Amino acid sequence: MKIDRLIGILSILLQKDKVTSSELADKFEVSRRTILRDIETLNLSGIPIVSEQGQGGGFSVMDGYKVDRTLLSSDDMQAILSGLQSLDSVSGTNRYRQLMDKLSAEDSPSVNADNHIIIDLSSWDKSVVADKIGIIKQAIEKRRLISFRYFSPSGESVRRIEPYHIIFQWASWYVWGFCTQRKDYRMFKLTRMTELMLTEDAFADRDVPVYTCDKLRHTRGKISAQVRFDKELKWRIIDEFGPSMIRYDENGDILLTLTWEDAPSFYRYVLSFGDNAEIVSPDEYRREFAELLKKIRDRY
Repeated sequence: MKIDRLIGILSILLQKDKVTSSELADKFEVSRRTILRDIETLNLSGIPIVSEQGQGGGFSVMDGYKVDRTLLSSDDMQAILSGLQSLDSVSGTNRYRQLMDKLSAEDSPSVNADNHIIIDLSSWDKSVVADKIGIIKQAIEKRRLISFRYFSPSGESVRRIEPYHIIFQWASWYVWGFCTQRKDYRMFKLTRMTELMLTEDAFADRDVPVYTCDKLRHTRGKISAQVRFDKELKWRIIDEFGPSMIRYDENGDILLTLTWEDAPSFYRYVLSFGDNAEIVSPDEYRREFAELLKKIRDRY
């Protein structure tokens, strides 16, 4: 892809003082004429690239240009490489690693060094997510709606959305877009989707709001309750909420005041701790939770 090549050429120019068109042509496996057109494209985009003829000549970024030549330093390249390799873990290919190889000058130590950071973004069944990401990417690029069957705590439904972002957060993959059913922007978890299809229906330009991650999703909600957790569960509380929220009772057990979007999902969360958690207050939630436990006991 041309954009990959343009990024790669700029990266090399930022790392090396000078590079010839022949070197770039060999690097990206294209003709010198194609490289010259790419250099012209970069110039037109506002990046001043100068050419020197003769022995020792070649292309270079104009001295004094505001882009720092250390932009892609060794540490930075390692971080970029980790991120790109993590995308390979989802796609099941080496496409991003191959792109990263092209982004680096041959004498750059960062790409050739063994990377000690491994980021695996794939699910337990890679095909569950990878195939869906591929379809959603096509939809975003072609500006076409997608349809799918969705399973959530509130029930099962068929949705059609205008997809705008594929998001990895909270240890899972999501698609964010405009839901034609709800007439609003929604986020859907990929593992809860079935029958995903790329439709033939295009969507028009829309004034799309900037996506922001709601990191405080459990600090704003309709209900609030105090829960006591056995001290043996400190590892999980720290993992899920961090150490700053932890308070202790006289026995060393953990007390947390939690807010949640709705009571049923809150009760399911408390149940996930088995007999190592207790709703302390308010009494309303203690009674409702006790009734839920009775229904579970009666089932057995």
